[in-house]
Amino acid sequence: MANHSIAHNVYVPYLEKKGILSWLLSTDHKRIGIMYLVSISFFFLVAGVIALLMRLELLTPAADFVQPHTYNVLFTLHGSLMVFFFVVPGLAASFGNFLIPLMIGAPDVAFPKLNLGSYWIYLLGTLIVLLALMKPADTGWTYYTPYSATTDTDVVLITLGVFVLGFSSILTGLNFIVTIHKMRAPGMTWHRLPLFIWASYATAVLQLLATPVVGITLLLLIAERTLGVGFFDPAKGGDPILFQNFFWFYSHPAVYIMIIPAMGVISEIIPVFARKPIFGYKAIAYSSLGIAFISFLVWAHHMFTSGISSLAATIFSFLTFLVAIPTAIKVFNWTATLYKGSIHLHSSMLYALGFIFLFTIGGLTGLFLGALAADIHLHDTYFVVAHMHYVMIGGTVMGFFGALHFWYPKWFGKMFNEMVAKIAWFLVFVGFNVTFFPQFFLGVQGMPRRYATYPAEFESLMSLSTYGSWILGLGVLIMTVNLIAGLFNGEKAPQNPYNSLSLEWQVPSPPPHENFDEIPHVTDWTYGYGKKKEPEA
Repeated sequence: MANHSIAHNVYVPYLEKKGILSWLLSTDHKRIGIMYLVSISFFFLVAGVIALLMRLELLTPAADFVQPHTYNVLFTLHGSLMVFFFVVPGLAASFGNFLIPLMIGAPDVAFPKLNLGSYWIYLLGTLIVLLALMKPADTGWTYYTPYSATTDTDVVLITLGVFVLGFSSILTGLNFIVTIHKMRAPGMTWHRLPLFIWASYATAVLQLLATPVVGITLLLLIAERTLGVGFFDPAKGGDPILFQNFFWFYSHPAVYIMIIPAMGVISEIIPVFARKPIFGYKAIAYSSLGIAFISFLVWAHHMFTSGISSLAATIFSFLTFLVAIPTAIKVFNWTATLYKGSIHLHSSMLYALGFIFLFTIGGLTGLFLGALAADIHLHDTYFVVAHMHYVMIGGTVMGFFGALHFWYPKWFGKMFNEMVAKIAWFLVFVGFNVTFFPQFFLGVQGMPRRYATYPAEFESLMSLSTYGSWILGLGVLIMTVNLIAGLFNGEKAPQNPYNSLSLEWQVPSPPPHENFDEIPHVTDWTYGYGKKKEPEA
């Protein structure tokens, strides 16, 4: 039953085995999920420190901390680590691995060995990128040609690392799709699936279909630099705009690879702490697929200033506005779920509410960039930086932090200090807004991004943004220390501290190795808070 505790005859938690090899060679989806979690969290913290160094340089108009070339290297590293090593694999690989089998009533993913192989490929990709630091690239995380085809920095090695990472993403997506199709417990119909599973399914489809495009693109770039074949370099007969088309055909769906899992997290947290059934279950579920589909049709809105025809620009502008519809459906239904709910402000709920507020700002400012006339003025300014971070940090990272606090007791069988967690949330929320909201004004006033120096007229807003980054960094530091301290000093977590109805909370904390002694038979959906009316299967 989805809403009843599941008995276990002999309880052996999945954390029982000790030793590094018991982790590195484990095919248990929960252990692989933890290895992803540790890996991506490490790269998130490294990329965050690099961001703080960049903001320190921007505290004053002059280049008084690092030289412009070093600044270019820093923002290339920051963007590459954040995008390809944290937010793309982030929620999908870590929480997806840990939660999907538990939520659908399965003992593991469909292909456990392939799952472990995906993680090893991820590690191989990170190793190649670390080797590239011997001669770090300064191209920005988009590796735009023709500069990336001609610079003396080690573009080949870093793009090879990202190319390898793509295989990990593809194999993980394939594994999740098969798992959700074939390994659901009896009674777990599509319309009883938790919304996080719908989100993971849509994400897996994007990983499977979009990632090969960027892989081939980077391979062509490597071939151009190593073999001299002209694909993107005009001097060799290539077309740099072709690179942009290929890159954004992947990278805009990739935005939703990053954000859709976070949307799934929010759909799980809100009904638990509002003690209400989720409003508009089917609308939220199908809107995940809608976002995934439309995301393949909007890539050229990144290229309005590159010389595409007026007709093409108009069509892509319309399609960009279209993607706002399924996104707005989710925001409306989350808000409607909160209406007249018995709301408990747990730290994970605070992150969920922060997600709705910040992601809404990110989404609405995206409409400015989708409008042809406004985009001409705002393109490549700090407005884009602010918009992207409201979507990535305000959306994905807030969702990641919310998931971390929500499922922490289930992952580790320990509780963290809730009061400290709320203090950290406050600092993160305030620091984030002080950092990035001024950047909207900087962009409107014409401040271009990716510059180590700037005119003195922008100093007050730039300084304010830097002060905000320090508050944000302090919040993340306190949150990290609090969660690590909970592992050693935290109280033992009960099986279901939030009285959730979802399957993963009906097994002990931490879960046993095979998840369930017997595969459960599901007779209800997971959102029957307050009333038990079942949606039509």
